[in-house]
Amino acid sequence: MGGCVRPHDTPSKVVSVYLTTTTINTLAASIIWAVTTLYLMEAGLNIFQVMLVNTAFALTQVVFEVPTGVVADTIGRRASYLISISLVMVSTLLYLAVAKLGWGFAGFLVASSLLAFAWTFQSGAVEAWLVDALDHTGWQGPKDRVFASGSIAGEISMLAGTLVGGFLGQFNLAWPFIARAILLLASLIFVAVALHDSGFETRRLKWSTVLPEMRSIYRSGVRHGWRNPVVRPLMLENMLFGVFFMYGFYSLQPYLLDLIGKQLVWAAAAVTAAGALAGILGNWLVPRIMRKPDGGRRRPARVMLAMGALAACATLAAGLSGVLSKGRGSLAPVFILSAMWLTIYFTNGVVDPIRRTFINEHIPSRERATVLSLDALFEDVGATAGQPALGWISQSISIPAGWVVGSFFIFAGLPFLRRADRATDSTG
Repeated sequence: MGGCVRPHDTPSKVVSVYLTTTTINTLAASIIWAVTTLYLMEAGLNIFQVMLVNTAFALTQVVFEVPTGVVADTIGRRASYLISISLVMVSTLLYLAVAKLGWGFAGFLVASSLLAFAWTFQSGAVEAWLVDALDHTGWQGPKDRVFASGSIAGEISMLAGTLVGGFLGQFNLAWPFIARAILLLASLIFVAVALHDSGFETRRLKWSTVLPEMRSIYRSGVRHGWRNPVVRPLMLENMLFGVFFMYGFYSLQPYLLDLIGKQLVWAAAAVTAAGALAGILGNWLVPRIMRKPDGGRRRPARVMLAMGALAACATLAAGLSGVLSKGRGSLAPVFILSAMWLTIYFTNGVVDPIRRTFINEHIPSRERATVLSLDALFEDVGATAGQPALGWISQSISIPAGWVVGSFFIFAGLPFLRRADRATDSTG
């Protein structure tokens, strides 16, 4: 049974497994991040088509985010994670096949959709496993420390992955995808051997009960997510932030190279990797930021509000630097864009562990994976709307104009953090 106590079920063991799987999986994921847009454009796509391919990714997640949550909340978080890693590996190989066989835009749409479907089995499952396992083994202390450690491990892996991916991509943009498939195989083996469901009772899932389970889980997600006065505004803020973030990440590389005026793939990888360092700094500062001078703890939503405002201002400044640029080869916009991107990643490094702890405090264990998937769905909705819209602006006007417009959506999400803070008082 998933909730049985095992000799190795200790808090330190749980944290060790979490950090290791986070490290391997993030390394595998991030090794293509600095070159994906460049890879698609080399295969013949323009920036608008790249954003449409990414929109297919986000739309698929919207469709399957909650339904696939039935796997994590029935047969187990481990099973859901293994399915996810396997499908990510297949979709990565499909990206290589599409470019090699010349299947073009339509082929990348299919590959992107399969990749998104794969990630929906993972979103919420790992986090739900961690929280339940820590509670099951008697973890003492705030969980934001564990989430911060996980974020640091992830950011270090992202730093290594983007640098290695950029280095490999400078020779051949397909090589990072091959490296990702190899690393995913290692991740699959580690999860199969080391990760076990603890603190969660698995249930059999029959084909005849799939739809009833989905309806039950969906209702639970609505009840404990959308109808929760604290969780709902967090989801809405996540949606508005999602309008920009995926677009910003995937448009950064061509934006930066256009400002530089040269096809320096390693430079785009270096800035992306530096973002990981900024995120690590944010993760490291979380305990210090959350601790008041009198020894108390700051209110999570207020810290998130301050960081969100800083991210919105940085996004706006990054866009304006390009709009006002005097042309290719001008160094000032390059430095401003890079600095603002590091600022955005720093704020995300601070917010991520605080937000995870905050939202999990308001979700019951039985529905944890589902509600977290519902939260991810809202971000996917934002990305589904944002990428084609901002991608069209990028193609019709410019990428910097897309960043300027995107910043206003981040500003629009800030009032929802105030609402979550006020709701905390009423819910206790």
